[in-house]
Amino acid sequence: MAGQPKSGKRSIRTMLFSVSYAGLWGQVRLPLDAFIDKAAELGYDAVELMCKRPHLSPLDWDTRGLRRLARRAEAAGVEIGTLAAYTDFTAGFRHAEVPQAEIQIAHVEQLCRMAGELGASVVRVFTGYEVDPAKWHLERRTCIDALRECGQRAAACGVTVGVQNHHDYGVGVDDYAALMDEIGHPSVRAMFDAWSITKQDDVDVRAAARRMAPLMVQTTTADYERFPQYRYEEGLIHYKRTMDAYRAVAMGRGCLDYDAFFRGLKDGGFSGYVCYEMCSPLRGGGSMENLDATARESLAHLKKLV
Repeated sequence: MAGQPKSGKRSIRTMLFSVSYAGLWGQVRLPLDAFIDKAAELGYDAVELMCKRPHLSPLDWDTRGLRRLARRAEAAGVEIGTLAAYTDFTAGFRHAEVPQAEIQIAHVEQLCRMAGELGASVVRVFTGYEVDPAKWHLERRTCIDALRECGQRAAACGVTVGVQNHHDYGVGVDDYAALMDEIGHPSVRAMFDAWSITKQDDVDVRAAARRMAPLMVQTTTADYERFPQYRYEEGLIHYKRTMDAYRAVAMGRGCLDYDAFFRGLKDGGFSGYVCYEMCSPLRGGGSMENLDATARESLAHLKKLV
């Protein structure tokens, strides 16, 4: 089945996301060849590749380069499982004359073709950010229609599209479930994560994971420590509570309830990739030593959870 780990069995495979070593938040940067070797060295089963510069931008990689990268992964004993697109299907609502949804669908289709060259089975996508609350229904419908068309084009390439609950549309549990149902395409699967739902009020994390598990092809993990924030109000001689700040830490050292989340995934029979990412400023900084230590510790914790 497209989108399942390549063993063909119902199983869970650990994965490392190349964004972790992409230098985007100030950490050290590795080229993709070196990243694949790093993932193998750290003990991960598979990798997810960031499909923008400085990693797997379609502007920079031709068929010959993709095949060379696939051979590198095979030699390292690491599966290239997922390609990560960065989509926002509502971006066109800011300037309607630009066909943003069409442009991004074409981008996703190109990544699906690249996935075929690399032996990858999944292309990760996002929904869209809210632009105008008065156009909620129209913006949401645009996301649904675009994601369905992505699924149609992915199916022609033998690839699955995975929708990550990251952007505004579908970030709530009920909204996400309804969105996936309305897309209604077998090549569009869920990539349901814990980090966004654990920051929402009154969410039963285990129940949410159990509900989504049968639809899922992957979950992406990261853990965060929380810092309550306050602002001094001079006239009141007191502090006003503001929005909490978060900083990434190794898995198991943060505030996210991954025990409940993975119990729910097991309850629901989840089979697929469990990906770890370091995609924001990390406790201890962005040195190679800290990234490697955090990735190793996180992998050990994930193996306990799954």
